Amino acid sequence: MNALVPLPVLLPLCATGLSLAFGTRLARFQRFISVAVLTAVLGLSVALMIAADRHGPLSVHLGDFAPPLGITLVADRLSGLMLTVSSAVTLCVLVYSLGQGMADRDKETPVAVFHPAYLILVAGVSLTFIAGDLVNLYVGFEIMLVASFVLLTLGGTGPRIRAGSTYVIISLFSSMLFLTAIAMTYAATGTTNFAQLAVRLPDLPLGVQTLVQAMLLTVFAIKAAVFPLAAWLPDSYPTAPAPVTAVFAGLLTKVGIYCMLRTETLLFPGNRLGDLLMAVALASMIVGILGAVAQTDLKRLFSFTLISHIGYMVFGIGLATREAYGGAIFYVAHHITVQTTLFLVAGLIERRGGTNELTRLGGLARAAPLLAVLFFLPAMNFAGIPPLSGFIGKLGLMRAGVADGSAWAWVLVAGATVTSLLTLYVMAKIWNLAFWRTEPPGQAAYGTVLETADETEDDDPDTGPDRIPGTGDEGVGVTPAGQTVTATLHGRAVTTTVHPPRLMTAATAGAVALGLAFTVLAGPLTAFTDRSAAELIARRPYVEEVLGP
Repeated sequence: MNALVPLPVLLPLCATGLSLAFGTRLARFQRFISVAVLTAVLGLSVALMIAADRHGPLSVHLGDFAPPLGITLVADRLSGLMLTVSSAVTLCVLVYSLGQGMADRDKETPVAVFHPAYLILVAGVSLTFIAGDLVNLYVGFEIMLVASFVLLTLGGTGPRIRAGSTYVIISLFSSMLFLTAIAMTYAATGTTNFAQLAVRLPDLPLGVQTLVQAMLLTVFAIKAAVFPLAAWLPDSYPTAPAPVTAVFAGLLTKVGIYCMLRTETLLFPGNRLGDLLMAVALASMIVGILGAVAQTDLKRLFSFTLISHIGYMVFGIGLATREAYGGAIFYVAHHITVQTTLFLVAGLIERRGGTNELTRLGGLARAAPLLAVLFFLPAMNFAGIPPLSGFIGKLGLMRAGVADGSAWAWVLVAGATVTSLLTLYVMAKIWNLAFWRTEPPGQAAYGTVLETADETEDDDPDTGPDRIPGTGDEGVGVTPAGQTVTATLHGRAVTTTVHPPRLMTAATAGAVALGLAFTVLAGPLTAFTDRSAAELIARRPYVEEVLGP
């Protein structure tokens, strides 16, 4: 079973080569490769999660070189759960993107780059979850950075280039800080292997330990978009197409949370910075949800709720008890699925209503009842309405806070309650404006061409918002109703339709069902996350698997 550990990374990388080789010449085969590989990765992830739960952590030393010389990959309960949830979500998003016609068919582009970039992104995410040392964790981050920059900027439109540039600058800064922390750690301990660091770090002076811990937490807080290091997110994610935004918002920020969980439990037990973590958790909750309340653009609104609910996970990490860690792990798995689903629904709303601006939407509950259901279920789950999994996750974290009994814990419990109520208000606001009220007079008619990236830009008078290059209507901003215009990742033309493509709807329904499955399986899942938390606190099973008894 240990031999399966590297496959969630190797399979997407090998598939990337095949995808690049076939390119647009065999587009159907390229899509088949992507779907087949992600399905296989999902199956492997489930197998690793079950094996880790039954037999303890699994590890492999690539090249049979022992630490600290070799590359060590480790899959324990936490890694297995994260791999499983991320694989399921990325598969749903891939199917959604196929339905939206996300394959890059621009004649000026020599190869179709969406599928290769997406597979590389999946490989990078998988590597971060099973990396057994700081260096390979850094490599996983950089793989994600390269792939995510490609996905953010596909099409080369002005808003996407600006958003991608901001994202890259912030990511490069965090990478430099990460490299500095790795160098300091290696200089002080002679290793970057997690298991060896768990043994050697306690022997260092307390000041050195705290400095390394603070630097690593800063890096991971940037990745996770924890306030006040989250200002880049609302301006970067909404410009991308719905599938790209969905997988970024739902998954990439949780990589930072996973790294915080791993390092705080394995490398820095004792909760020295617990008060600081709870302070930023409270700030993330309140500032994020207040930002969401002020928004009328659907994607920006969801981006601020993402920042807000990251605070719940940091709350659990800051408490540093078994119950808190278990609640945080459960909430991470729940949030990956539900946040992704909401962004997929936002794409369907834009496809159906012609815009993401809530003030220009209305009447969708009557005009598109299935879309209303697909929004309502994850929205209520996200707001924490009983008995859905969002309520279960928040309740677990609040119970851990009450059990802790400290002043900070009670403040966080109050802040979490206020945030949950404001989240419900925000979801009700979306429902009232986009679905419940009467359709406004200015709502886009069917067949309206949407310029998803350039509609507010007029940098070039020949290719401004009234011109749609590459559609055959370079001088016309709206095509006659019923005329079909292909939707592409370039953001040049998306046509509103009465019924979104079936694959898009089916993929969104699958993501909704996955979120509801957490409610149906809440008992076994909470028991699993509790065992995961106990394993994280114990540390010994991880260390012995890597270094031996």
